[in-house]
Amino acid sequence: MKKLLFLLSFIIFSVSAFAQKLEYETKSNIQYYNATVNKSDSYINERCVLDIYYPKNSKNFATIVWFHGGGLTGGNKEIPEALKNKGFAIIGVNYRLSPKVKAEKAIEDAAAAVAWAFNNISNYGGDSSQIFVSGHSAGGYLGMMIGLDKKWLQKEGIDANKIAGLIPFSGQCITHFEIRRENGIPDTTPTIDAYAPLFYVRADAPPLLLITGDRELEMLGRYEENAYMARMMKLKGHKQTKLYELDGYGHGMTEPGFPLLVNEVNRILKEKQTKK
Repeated sequence: MKKLLFLLSFIIFSVSAFAQKLEYETKSNIQYYNATVNKSDSYINERCVLDIYYPKNSKNFATIVWFHGGGLTGGNKEIPEALKNKGFAIIGVNYRLSPKVKAEKAIEDAAAAVAWAFNNISNYGGDSSQIFVSGHSAGGYLGMMIGLDKKWLQKEGIDANKIAGLIPFSGQCITHFEIRRENGIPDTTPTIDAYAPLFYVRADAPPLLLITGDRELEMLGRYEENAYMARMMKLKGHKQTKLYELDGYGHGMTEPGFPLLVNEVNRILKEKQTKK
């Protein structure tokens, strides 16, 4: 028994010591479009930047690309504190906003930022086969659009199926209300068209974890949209769709959602390791 306790203590100490050795660095305002595109458009040059927070003395780590919320009309890139010091790289992305541009430009930017991660994360020590896409509200919507409608990342030379996991927080699954507003459609008129993640449900998509607030506290039926997305993904034959409803939390449900995000990333990484 004493030997067992000693062994457990040694393992815990070793894990803790390893975790303490990780040193993190942040690089800010990296442009994710190429120089030609940046020179051609002042708003892209100003707005289309990202921050990366990464363990600088580690190799082959996973990366979480995080898209901020704000209805596609506001918000700024962020590295959520709850995701720091977990052994991952976190990429916080700015994207162009409506009404300065059409809201669909944000989808283009999201794809370009994720493509930047695939093309560059190895330069920081990361593993491009372990890139996860997440975000809150409008950010969750952007992640689902580029992860399910493959055309956006195809333009950047990336197969969306290479995303290790999609983990949207309270993302809009029908056509985003800002895109509907641009077309004179009220936000209480649900629409499913080419700008709706629901339009692209498919069996071969990356693992999908949908996280929402309480159905009675969420905005505009957001839980029900996600529940329908989960149902249709499963009916299409997708084997790795899950839905979590956070009872007692409204639309701003990021803090209780972050541990679920971390757990899902670790679950998928462990599954990948087992298959090797």
